[in-house]
Amino acid sequence: MDAEKSSSSSFEDLSNLNEQERAELASSVPAPAEVNEQPSTSEQNDKPESEAKATEESESECMDILGNGTLLKKVLKKGRSELRPESKDLVTVSYTGRLEDGTVVEEQNNAVVQIDDVEVVQGLDMALKLMNEGEVAEVIVNPRFAYGELGVKDPTEQDPVIRTVPPNATITYTVELVSMREESDIEARTYASRKEIGNRKRLRGNFWMKRQEYNLAIQSYRRALEYLDDTVSAGGMMESGSAGSVELSTAELQDLLEDRMKVYNNLALAQLKISAHEAALKSVDHVLKCQPNNAKALYRKGKILDAKGDTAGAITLLQKAATIDVDDKLIQSELSKLILKSKREARNERDLYQKMLGQAQKLEQKTKAPPAAQTTESSKIMMWGYLVGTILIGVVGVAMYRYNNP
Repeated sequence: MDAEKSSSSSFEDLSNLNEQERAELASSVPAPAEVNEQPSTSEQNDKPESEAKATEESESECMDILGNGTLLKKVLKKGRSELRPESKDLVTVSYTGRLEDGTVVEEQNNAVVQIDDVEVVQGLDMALKLMNEGEVAEVIVNPRFAYGELGVKDPTEQDPVIRTVPPNATITYTVELVSMREESDIEARTYASRKEIGNRKRLRGNFWMKRQEYNLAIQSYRRALEYLDDTVSAGGMMESGSAGSVELSTAELQDLLEDRMKVYNNLALAQLKISAHEAALKSVDHVLKCQPNNAKALYRKGKILDAKGDTAGAITLLQKAATIDVDDKLIQSELSKLILKSKREARNERDLYQKMLGQAQKLEQKTKAPPAAQTTESSKIMMWGYLVGTILIGVVGVAMYRYNNP
């Protein structure tokens, strides 16, 4: 996330439970009290049956995954192994999500989901890491870890399995972890495979962008680039396959480039939304390096420069974007705003300069006035000094004359 959840965020970065928490959870069931009496034969015969019953009851209890009642998991069918998926593992799951009144809002069969890649709601993603392979469980997800205050108003082509979800809805999932496997090396995948996965993650990022979950969108876009950026090997136009190395066609390379540019453009927008300006500049520069006349990239770089305080640089970019796409009203509108902003800033700067100049002139006048006043005052004092001195000399002279001529 970067720092940085949006105010409408319904998701939090809560990862899997550590081993200590799991151990505490397992030890929360009190141990049976010790008895000194030797059990009877009938009690010994009944012991396996009672233990099996106790095991069955413990499995049917809800696990409070986060300890606050917001994410509960109940085993409906025990798994066939003790294996559990880890981060980035690929799991095949079938699940159905229902509201409290029983309305089905999500349904998917044998869907492939990558753990920790926000391809399902966060509550379900966390619960999958606590399921064994083959297990069927009921997972109750609080709105905080489902679709939050926004809900889902309109199903989209990107998520046809999600239906309308009201705001602040608790969703109960019945989910089966059909199978699991580790993620294979991206370099070992074919061009078609990486393109398909990369674009799926790009569309997931678009989903989070529309929900204003910018950190989750950034996570999806970065994962998409791991597939799309590595599709072409260091050699430039080769991919590995069952028939050996195959040269990619010019059309395939161009198609791949277009996919990458879409991701970088959207990634720049998401980074701008969380004020990660330097990262956003790097992302949009990836686009302009390959497509210097990409109007959308020019527009977004202009927005980034404006956010960084470079209004003049932003205007230059938007003017170029406006000449490339003359029908884009958004570019025209933003350009007009920036021109008005530039004029206002220039006027404010001029007024500030005049104010500072006026203050400087007043200060200069004040510093010159005291010496002039001081000179006038000094002249008066000197005149009075001469007058008093003359009088004193006269008085002394008269006194000496009388003393010498009594």
